[in-house]
Amino acid sequence: MILAIIIALVIIIVVLILYNLSIHKKIQTFSNINDKISNLNVLQDFIDTIGKDESVDNKIQAINDIIIEKFGIKYSTIVVFNGAEYILKASNVEEKHWDALTNLHTDEMFKESVVSATPKYITVNKPDEKLSYQKSEMNRAKAAMFFPLYIDNIYFGYWIIESDQVHAFDKMDTSILQVVRENIIAILKTVSYQNTVENIYRIDKTTGINSAEYLYGNGKRVIDKYPQSSICMFKIINIEEINEKLGRDFGTETILKITNLLKSKIFAEYIFVRYMGPKFAIAFSGVDIDGVVNFVTSIKSEIEKIEISKEIEKDKAKKTKQSIIARPKTNFVIATYYKGTGLEEVTKKLEEYLDEADKRESNISCI
Repeated sequence: MILAIIIALVIIIVVLILYNLSIHKKIQTFSNINDKISNLNVLQDFIDTIGKDESVDNKIQAINDIIIEKFGIKYSTIVVFNGAEYILKASNVEEKHWDALTNLHTDEMFKESVVSATPKYITVNKPDEKLSYQKSEMNRAKAAMFFPLYIDNIYFGYWIIESDQVHAFDKMDTSILQVVRENIIAILKTVSYQNTVENIYRIDKTTGINSAEYLYGNGKRVIDKYPQSSICMFKIINIEEINEKLGRDFGTETILKITNLLKSKIFAEYIFVRYMGPKFAIAFSGVDIDGVVNFVTSIKSEIEKIEISKEIEKDKAKKTKQSIIARPKTNFVIATYYKGTGLEEVTKKLEEYLDEADKRESNISCI
């Protein structure tokens, strides 16, 4: 009888153990699925950030903020090497520590990590100790993980996460962090073209206004605040004649007078650039063509009232002079730009129209 009871209890215990193991396995499976879902959500947040109409620097900072929030990380910093210097692109660390954070590549602790392209985990063992790269700070970070960043086997910076707790990352799933690192790399790679566009423009030396490239970077973000805008391009069609008749200095003076006139007339939300040579472009943000034509008509009239004069010797013996006067003539063309479409396609169409038009054409055309 007692033996039967013992056997029954053993069976019950075995069944309970197997049941508990099954429950644990299901919980573990659920936990893994939950982690995957969570990681997918983070990835979606990254993708959404890439698609936003923001500057590259704002996007990288937003990604860093997502990492800090989603993974409960105390400090996160992304540093990029641009070929000449290390630039801190995103961080939630106080600015007074940025100098140390942009020089981690020189620290012996991380040099091997950079060369071998492998992560490096460091921590102190006691709360009163500090990490080797910390110069003047004592209590901010007690553990850190350093991730070198490579695009197509080319090193271009690093990502470092830090904690104010000793051994904070001992049990952290590094595979997840590796995935995050790959996402950071993918994002930096994706926005590299945008970064080029944003920084390739220059200030035109003659006029002091932005070059055409400004339209497609910083200018486009202003234009794209509106669903529809008007893009206008005009050409000084007799600039060569002015150069030949009065000299190139007077041609330059003509361009300057036109530029200064437009600067005084154009609102801050409108983008005015020197497109190329005698061609200029104006983006009327949020204004339809009907609203632009009257303004352009007035501007064209004012431009063509500008006079450039030069005195030349008429009769050397009598020492008399005469004035030669030149007035600029312009040809304007306007088209509609819709947010989300190719701005460069619109400007290309406008430029082609001006280049292919009759050299004597001096109109305001809408295409």
